[in-house]
Amino acid sequence: MLTYPFAELPLPGELQQVAEGVYWLRMPLPMALDHINLYLLEDEDGWWVIDSGMDVGPTRDLWEQIFDQHLKGKPIKAVVATHWHPDHTGLAGWICDRWRVPFYISEGEYLTGLVFSRAESEHFGWTNELHQLRCGRGQKGVDSSRKSMGGMRRITHPLPTSFRRIEEGTRLTINGKHWRIVVGNGHSPEHACLFCESLNVLISGDQVIPRITSNISVSGHEPEGNPLKAWLASLERFLEVLPADALVLPAHNTPFHGLHYRLRYLIEHHEDHLIALEEACVDRQATAVELLPVLFKRELDDQHIGLAVGECVAHLNYLFQRGQLERSVDADGCFRYRSVDDTLPLRLRKRSHSADDVEPIQV
Repeated sequence: MLTYPFAELPLPGELQQVAEGVYWLRMPLPMALDHINLYLLEDEDGWWVIDSGMDVGPTRDLWEQIFDQHLKGKPIKAVVATHWHPDHTGLAGWICDRWRVPFYISEGEYLTGLVFSRAESEHFGWTNELHQLRCGRGQKGVDSSRKSMGGMRRITHPLPTSFRRIEEGTRLTINGKHWRIVVGNGHSPEHACLFCESLNVLISGDQVIPRITSNISVSGHEPEGNPLKAWLASLERFLEVLPADALVLPAHNTPFHGLHYRLRYLIEHHEDHLIALEEACVDRQATAVELLPVLFKRELDDQHIGLAVGECVAHLNYLFQRGQLERSVDADGCFRYRSVDDTLPLRLRKRSHSADDVEPIQV
């Protein structure tokens, strides 16, 4: 099970110590998920910033308050981004320029962030349009997706024009302690988590969050991508290389214990979604949009529909590429999926703990 060792949340513009030399702070987000957790690591001669928040609302003023009141007279000496998403890099360029310090990020995240942070609606090409139509979103979905393409520029200060690459196994020495980079995939290209063995602390970004599941999406820039395969492989590897009792510092919700429990839950969560989609495609040929109620029981508003479709397609691509779903194109240009896996009835019986689910012994 999960336990939460900190009953109090840090106030806006304040720090809360969670381990030796490790401080937790929160910044606001203009969405249903209304906050992001950021972290400061104290070094002998300065501070390392882990993720930065979006360039929106009072976030710059809150950072200035932290700079003025909580740095103990020492400067910021580096910014580290777990991944490229704007709530994690929106002010990275501003902090790096203000303090003239390096920007640490994996290469895949940096290059992806550069592309999306500079994109405008006119960059929405025919491949993106075709992807939305293939999903079953129609012209309304195409128009909505085109409009959102330039959205990152409004919430992101320009990214630094250079970076220092971090990758699997990179070690950052901070205040005499080694923080090892552990890379996860699926939510983003090369998501960097930071693990300190001597403190038994994992800064997990969006790779492991306690109360919500990270979005695993396929979008028009890689419509045949299989991020769910990469995501599940990452979670399995984290079970092997990270200790069960680590203190996990996530990007959202609150710090927690119970890493392996959460990793197993996330794996099973997606396995449940996969088998539910297969079952839903037994007696019909359905589009991604038609299959959304299988994965999402709540009403989806305009803010969430794009992410929901992307998540559904990620599961469908996974099943299609494994040969468990068949895919065809209908008269409207939509992909339609049908279950073709003859092992599905047996697997459904096993999941329902049927008495007749025993396979014969092979000799």
